[in-house]
Amino acid sequence: MTGLRVLAVDDELPALEDLAYLLRADPRIGEVALARDGAAALRALDRAIADGRPIDAVFLDIRMRGLDGVVLGRLLSQFANPPRVVFVTAYEEHAVDAFELKAEDYLLKPVRPERLAEAIRRVCVSAELPEGDGAGRADPGTIPVELGGVTRFVASTEVRYVEAQGDYARLHTATGSHLVRISLATLEERWASAGFIRVHRSHLVAVKHIDELHIDSGRCVVRIGETEIPVSRRHTRELRDLLVRRARKGRAE
Repeated sequence: MTGLRVLAVDDELPALEDLAYLLRADPRIGEVALARDGAAALRALDRAIADGRPIDAVFLDIRMRGLDGVVLGRLLSQFANPPRVVFVTAYEEHAVDAFELKAEDYLLKPVRPERLAEAIRRVCVSAELPEGDGAGRADPGTIPVELGGVTRFVASTEVRYVEAQGDYARLHTATGSHLVRISLATLEERWASAGFIRVHRSHLVAVKHIDELHIDSGRCVVRIGETEIPVSRRHTRELRDLLVRRARKGRAE
C-alpha cells in the first residue's frame, strides 16, 4: 500500500492547516492536497483524474463560501468513481445529510487525532485497502444517532434488529436502542448486503443474530436474545429457506 491520496477542503486556513498536519501524521496517508473552497476542490479532483492519480478520499468542511460541503458532496456522488467523503465540521445538525450522502464518517471540530484515525480506517476498509482485521470487507453503512447532544455513528454490524415507528426507525443493539429519522424501507435497501432481511412490515432483522425460529398454529416468530419478533406470512418461507441454507453451509464448512 502506497498510502491514500486525500484532499482536505476548508475555507478557514488555520483549520485547513491543522487538518492537513493531522492527516500527514498518519502512516496510511500518502499524499495530501489542499483546497480553500468547493470550486478549488473540484479543480483539484479533475487534475488528479487527468493525471491518472485520482483522489481516494475528501475530508470536507460543510459551511464554506460558495459551494458548501453538502452541495459539493452531492456533486462528488455523481462521479463515475466517486472519492470517499468524510465531513469535518463544527456543526452537528448536518449528520443526517452526511448519512444520506453515504459519507464514511462525520467529524466534529476540533478534530481529535483518535477520531481522525478511525475515519481513515473506515476509508481504508471501504476502499478495500489493507487495514488490519476486517480489511476488504466494507461495512455497508453507518447511521448517525444523537446521544446526549453528541452525534455518534452506529455501524450496521452493531444493530440486531430494526423496528419501524412511523416515519422513524428504532435501531436495537446489544446495549440499547436509538430512534433515527429514516424509513424502514430505506434501511432494508441499504443494509441488504449486510445480512438484514425484512420479516414483517414493522421489522427488519440481522439474520446472524437470530437465535431461534418457530411456528405455532401457523404463527411464525423469530427470537433475538430475549425478544420475539413476528414474521408475516409473506416473509415466512423466504426467511425459513434462508436459515436452512445458512445451516447447511455451516455444516459443510
